[in-house]
Amino acid sequence: QVQLVESGGGLVQAGGSLRLSCAASGRAFSSYAMGWFRQAPGKEREFVAAISWRTYYADSVKGRFTISRDNAKRLLYLQMNSLKPEDTALYYCAADHDVDVFIRSPNGIDYWGQGTQVTVSS
Repeated sequence: QVQLVESGGGLVQAGGSLRLSCAASGRAFSSYAMGWFRQAPGKEREFVAAISWRTYYADSVKGRFTISRDNAKRLLYLQMNSLKPEDTALYYCAADHDVDVFIRSPNGIDYWGQGTQVTVSS
């Protein structure tokens, strides 16, 4: 069992930065692949980034976002730089034992946080 709580969202102007955090509780945090999704109003949930033994990024965020984790502190991060209005969305933290599910079948991901809102103004 894993419980996930996101934080760090907020309002920022285009070109600015935010760092999202996800605090995990439960067993064997280091054995899980972790990742971030986002969902904008009227849009489907979209993969953003994931981390296991390596990192994965959506093309839309490569070069701007960085995913990292601190297993000792049981924390997942998403550093977001050069933010654009199209980055506006509710951002969700997720965890699963299989990193492939983040890309291939995200509806099958075992654990989700409740989301943190990121709003980027023009």
